[in-house]
Amino acid sequence: MDLSTAAWMVHDTRLILCCLLAIATIIVLISATKLPPFLSILIGTFIAGVGAGLPPEDVAKAFSKGAGAILGEAGIIIALGSMLGALMAESGAADRIASTLLGLGKGKSLPWVMALVAMVIGLPLFFEVGLVMMVPIIFVMARRSGQPLLKIAIPALAGMTTLHALMPPHPGH
Repeated sequence: MDLSTAAWMVHDTRLILCCLLAIATIIVLISATKLPPFLSILIGTFIAGVGAGLPPEDVAKAFSKGAGAILGEAGIIIALGSMLGALMAESGAADRIASTLLGLGKGKSLPWVMALVAMVIGLPLFFEVGLVMMVPIIFVMARRSGQPLLKIAIPALAGMTTLHALMPPHPGH
């Protein structure tokens, strides 16, 4: 057995151990800590990549390229936006926002308030991310105002669509 074969076997063993550690980390993060799967996989990727000897910048580029190929151009942004929307719903932030919005407008003015709020929220964001962030607010607003869901959702979607269609290029465009 020559030295090149021995070095190759050590490197292979290191890669396998790094992958096993990354997989175990992902499983523990999802099952024990209830961390969202996307973040768990991201952390596992960095453990495997850095453990294999790659610089963190290269691991991030490889993850972005791979995830981008699977999820599409804005997939990572949408995934992070959906996590932020879920956090808003679970933390009570959506309830707090709904209370404030109900104070601003009730009855006939509520659809206009929802359209304006969607425009403000959608300004710095991609359409998809703004939509995912608005979903918990829309559901809470419909429940708390006693209005039909579509009477709240359609003006919000119209506001965000109008903003993204007519606004000159902005950070989320």
